[in-house]
Amino acid sequence: MSTLDPPLAEIHRRVLTWYASAGRDLPWREPGCTPWGVFVSEVMSQQTPVARVEPAWSAWMRRWPTPADLAADSPGEAVRMWDRLGYPRRALRLHAAATAMVERHGGQVPADEEALLALPGVGAYTAAAVATFAYGIRTTVVDTNIRRVHARLVTGDALPAATLTRAESSLATSLLPEDDAEAATWNVAAMELGALVCTARSPRCAACPVEDLCAWRRAGSPAYDGPARRGQAWADTDRQVRGRLMALLRESPDPVAASDLAAAWPADEAKRERCLASLIEDGLVEPVGDSSYRLPA
Repeated sequence: MSTLDPPLAEIHRRVLTWYASAGRDLPWREPGCTPWGVFVSEVMSQQTPVARVEPAWSAWMRRWPTPADLAADSPGEAVRMWDRLGYPRRALRLHAAATAMVERHGGQVPADEEALLALPGVGAYTAAAVATFAYGIRTTVVDTNIRRVHARLVTGDALPAATLTRAESSLATSLLPEDDAEAATWNVAAMELGALVCTARSPRCAACPVEDLCAWRRAGSPAYDGPARRGQAWADTDRQVRGRLMALLRESPDPVAASDLAAAWPADEAKRERCLASLIEDGLVEPVGDSSYRLPA
């Protein structure tokens, strides 16, 4: 880890001041947003751009404003409401987490990180993010954007490692302000800086409040020299086939005949059947009799 010069307090001051004026007005950041609203936003935002999350989050919160409201509905309705956000297993995890909140926590989102981690589908990042953003608890939050900001600002690397390392987590903890409320704001401010300014491609360094303090800029902005990073393909992949089948099932209030699913992807029967089997295994689809399918009841 590089030695910070000037002091960390100056970095905090500049980034927090920048965030106060440049941070996006998102509904889950509003003072009146409930911990459940924060929880839903964190699950939805995994691997999904904010522009797609915001309308889906608003619709979700109108329909299920509390964990108990969601738990009282079927998992299939959660999957249907998830629509095209992608990775629909997250909808099932949200439903399962809401059910656990009702059963274990009186219908409330727990504030304790260990209790959050014990909820279905909740990992270390989500538990920490909900604890700090919903309850103002001082804890270490490390997402892709934060990792990139820390890598450039402190260690001078163009991009962080492909997967989170212990050194990165330790660095993130060392950068936290001591005050609980300020630490919570620092986490979201660093995340926002990575999302809006310190982007993976074409970073807007001239707009960065700490450009002159950035180790990467001081080193001449060296190019990334790690393993090649490839984007995920979509066309003709299992993900595309699964998405096509799920779209048909979401759009129908009744079970869908196997022949209709076959027509949704006629080009490759073996791939279609494999994808359908994987959707059933994931709990996203249920067979009805011998020749129809539906979302989980």
